[in-house]
Amino acid sequence: MLYLIFTLHMDACSNHQINSIWEVAPPIPREIDQNLSPFNPVLRQLLFNRGITTSETAQEYLHPNLDKVHDPLTLLNMEFAIDRIDFAITHHEKIAIYGDYDVDGVTATTILLDYLKRRGAEAIYHIPNRFDEGYGVRSEAIDGLKEQKVKLIITVDCGIRSHAEAEHAKRIGLDLIITDHHQPLNELPDSKVIINPKQEKDPYPFKDLAGVGVAFKLIQAYQNIKPQTRINSEDYLELVALGTIADMVPLVDENRTLARVGLEQLRHSQRPGIRALISIAGISPQKLTSQHISHLLAPRLNAAGRLESAVAALNLLFTDNPNQASKLAQDLDNQNRQRQELTRRYEEIATELALKDQENPYILIAADPDFNLGVIGLVASHLTEKFYRPAIVASINDEHVRGSCRSIPELNITETLDECVDLMEHHGGHAAAAGFTIRRELFPELLARLRKIAENKLKDSFLQPTVNVDLELDLNNGINFFNDLELLQPTGIDNPSPLFVSRNLTPKNVKQVGRDLSHLRFQVNSAYPCIAFHKGNLYETLPSKIDILYSIEQNDFNGNSYLQLVIRDIKPSL
Repeated sequence: MLYLIFTLHMDACSNHQINSIWEVAPPIPREIDQNLSPFNPVLRQLLFNRGITTSETAQEYLHPNLDKVHDPLTLLNMEFAIDRIDFAITHHEKIAIYGDYDVDGVTATTILLDYLKRRGAEAIYHIPNRFDEGYGVRSEAIDGLKEQKVKLIITVDCGIRSHAEAEHAKRIGLDLIITDHHQPLNELPDSKVIINPKQEKDPYPFKDLAGVGVAFKLIQAYQNIKPQTRINSEDYLELVALGTIADMVPLVDENRTLARVGLEQLRHSQRPGIRALISIAGISPQKLTSQHISHLLAPRLNAAGRLESAVAALNLLFTDNPNQASKLAQDLDNQNRQRQELTRRYEEIATELALKDQENPYILIAADPDFNLGVIGLVASHLTEKFYRPAIVASINDEHVRGSCRSIPELNITETLDECVDLMEHHGGHAAAAGFTIRRELFPELLARLRKIAENKLKDSFLQPTVNVDLELDLNNGINFFNDLELLQPTGIDNPSPLFVSRNLTPKNVKQVGRDLSHLRFQVNSAYPCIAFHKGNLYETLPSKIDILYSIEQNDFNGNSYLQLVIRDIKPSL
């Protein structure tokens, strides 16, 4: 049985794609332009667009360093956590790290497990299986850890909404330390200690750490209070960068500093697993960027948890054996190819069904027993990107429905689910992404409520994406500022890759590329190669004169290195 509620006016779509509005940033004011005079004109405009208006703040932004990170001991309850962990180590109590199956959770589990073992702890880990357990802490898993004689459980990247599970742990005599970065409910779980910068009255000045960032602050604080001379907490920053960038948290403030320093470590990593992962993805280590992590490394690490078990990803990060690392990386690469095929198949099904039903213009929901739990989040993401509407894709079994949600800035999807908390067994996430578990018989009521909430919140919104463009460029003047663009790395949420617009261009040597010919490659101005991902359908209809929205990247392929324009959008020239 297949449920689908699709909410979109399809006549607004061209080739089933919402057209974006390009909003070019205003020119930099003269006074600020003078303040930023040490930098070239393009970089000055890019800095201004990111709220940087003085030479001093520009230097801090362009050259972040660890001297500027926040004191980990200002996190609420941090000293209590360290005291409890140190007691466990001193008294030879077994500790379990309870993680999550995405890259953020796996990297957080890896660094905390490694650190505690190096401090002499008897430590094990538990990463839930997506298919058997689902997201978050589960009482059954806690029982299993109790049977293994665990005395202390430390969660990473999960647990802040695990109220019943915290009570269960307490009831059976286990202490629980929750470290998480997700948004808490009004009432916190009854835990021994909670470390989460988003909890009420927490004085920590930066609220948007990833789960691995919170785990790193625990390690950093432990080293500050009880130094272990054989350990340098900064050695974990490559894994912190990997998890932070993969988890799509804002790459500003402390996140950007940790990711920037960690990215440089990744380029010179001595971890066999990371080196093998970079190699199998076809990346030159010295050229590694945040985009490579988001689009090439993270999907391979996530593939393990999407199709089987995330333990394979953790084993890759942990291994010190190059041969084992190569095999594990190859296995993840194979799984990622399977994941891509599943995602394409389910996306086609959801899109085809969506086009048949225009009952409501505000939210898209597709659910089916055949949907693979490991890829429903990706399908939801693709639908949201394609149609610019909140999307919920769910898998149904005999008793439960488990859904993955993606949203647009106009609708906070986790707050939307919060309004239906009485129906669901579990839910949680961020403003733009969330998940839930609900009993099957309650699912229709959930759908009705979600539709109503979405309608109330979106009916007065102009639902068309606006893309903020940094600068309009005349490509006839050349691209002589690419090295300055590299100074903006790592880029991501709230610190986006620079986007440019160029107009009235003639595309030449147009080709469809990719295994399924879904991408488009061409040249403009007879000089600049362009790659337009997922726009192969424009091959027959590409106008003779076009305007393009794009980023500029360096492509390294078969020993050749050249700049290319990565096309985000194409419009006919007026």
